[in-house]
Amino acid sequence: MGKSSASPSPSSSPLPALDIEKGTKMPRPAHHHFPPPPPPKQWFSWLVPLIFLANVGLFVYTMYVNNCPSKEPKGCILYPLLGRFSFQPLKENRFLGPSLITLEKLGGLERKLVVEDAQGWRMISCVWLHAGVLHLATNMLSLIVVGIGLEQEFGFLKIGALYVLSGFGGSLLSTLTISDGLKISVGASGALFGLLGAMLSELITNWTIYANKCTALFTLVIVVVINLAIGLLIPHVDNSAHIGGFISGFLLGFVLLIRPQFGYVSRRYIPDGYDVKHKKSKHKSYQYCLWVTALILLVAGYASGMAKLFNGQHLKNIPF
Repeated sequence: MGKSSASPSPSSSPLPALDIEKGTKMPRPAHHHFPPPPPPKQWFSWLVPLIFLANVGLFVYTMYVNNCPSKEPKGCILYPLLGRFSFQPLKENRFLGPSLITLEKLGGLERKLVVEDAQGWRMISCVWLHAGVLHLATNMLSLIVVGIGLEQEFGFLKIGALYVLSGFGGSLLSTLTISDGLKISVGASGALFGLLGAMLSELITNWTIYANKCTALFTLVIVVVINLAIGLLIPHVDNSAHIGGFISGFLLGFVLLIRPQFGYVSRRYIPDGYDVKHKKSKHKSYQYCLWVTALILLVAGYASGMAKLFNGQHLKNIPF
């Protein structure tokens, strides 16, 4: 008997041949669900510790230049222990530090010297000087607590620019409002309040990526209010520098600390076969609006303040 050939079933029909020579291949279906974005880069914090060391080193140099025993050795605090580095009498400086003459000599902020003698560099140099050990310790503790975390998240370039520009903003408002009772202003407080202001604006502009939004906002606002209240309650504190630094940092945060929205994946992390047309944009529209608005206000504020300062205008009615 002869065998009849069985007809091929649809499931056993051969696949279309591939032209190996031309290198053609079956098309892959496009995917719309992108892989998760890579974890954010964690920067190594070296600038903030360097700023810390610079402030401490400059304070030691300030006390060396001050040389209290050369003026009144009997009244110098801790003279037997510290010698040349001993502190001025408490009636002159209750922060355990140098004299006002020494602070002025090394770059302390004084309105007359800035405006009339064109020593504008004092608006930067004053940020690196401190009135005493207590003043220095308070500011450096705040710098370490706030600054290291920010540098690890955003890098040294952004945080360095934020620190310097906030310090300048604090000095600018301080010079415009400085009173006769506070002739010399020094300290990193303006720059540090700038870091706090930037933390607040960073939370606002990157609102969508935070899980516990209200808790984070409430905690940060409480910290800011407490720091401002302490400055207002303690006499002989340059609160105008605090407020100027905070406003500058708040605006700078919208410009420098903007992050990609939740779910954004950079093109270089998207594998082949994914439809990039459905990729999320890097930033939301409100982030761009805040960026532009903050930059305009920042430039306008600095320009207006400098114009008022060197035209001899004085903001006398601000109760700082």
